[in-house]
Amino acid sequence: MEYIIDYFESINPIVAALYATLFTWGLTTAGASLVFLFKGMNRAILDGMLGFTGGVMVAASFWSLLAPGIEMSPGEGFVKVWPSAIGFFLGSLFIFGLDKILPHLHINFKESEKEGLQTSWRRTTLLTLAITMHNIPEGLAIGVLFGGVSAGFEGASIGGAVALALGIGLQNFPEGFAVAMPLRRQGLSRRKSFMFGQASAIVEPFAAVIGAWAVSTFQPILPYALSFAAGAMIFVVIEEVIPETQRDNYTDIATMGFIGGFIIMMALDVGLA
Repeated sequence: MEYIIDYFESINPIVAALYATLFTWGLTTAGASLVFLFKGMNRAILDGMLGFTGGVMVAASFWSLLAPGIEMSPGEGFVKVWPSAIGFFLGSLFIFGLDKILPHLHINFKESEKEGLQTSWRRTTLLTLAITMHNIPEGLAIGVLFGGVSAGFEGASIGGAVALALGIGLQNFPEGFAVAMPLRRQGLSRRKSFMFGQASAIVEPFAAVIGAWAVSTFQPILPYALSFAAGAMIFVVIEEVIPETQRDNYTDIATMGFIGGFIIMMALDVGLA
């Protein structure tokens, strides 16, 4: 692990963010590839995976994004927390707007419950777009953190950025499977289910590069950018991930998956930062 951290310290932060999110995309692809090995997926396992995803995202939002953002903000008391509060609100508002515009359908929802603008797009496309929305703030968060390290901000570290990428990657693996298998159940071939599953995370490298470039170029925005990514992720968890896990008889499994994801992400961030 020290070798990996040393390597990321030696390269351009934008390139580092790109490599890190190619890794997270790769794990999504690996998870989606399981569709070639299994004929179906138990609903309890799906809900547990989604719970794990939510736990990682919530832990990352605080330990990797909000706490460093508050730490590096100037001033004392309420003045110190304002940049993070503003960024957090704007991040959640961004996903709120995207949620109202982008046509999508959550994994466990009926087709009559699709959200966003009305469209004739197929259910498979809508399911993929729903997971793609999860990945925009994840890629942005990784990029922003790498950009903060290059700017020399106290509280931003390569170890923390690597920990965030590792945590996001770990939850992307089951997420890829959780996208591909429902598509397979819809009647798609294994190959098409795999392609849609892995494509849901292709947005992460683009979001990461944009985030790293923005912070490297406009350094004062870092506290806002970190909390922006946190607000976006928290909105996704509350509005999408958690409701998806509460529609069947496996809410306890989903909750324990959430707890497990939170603990793992917290341990990674504290241990590697």
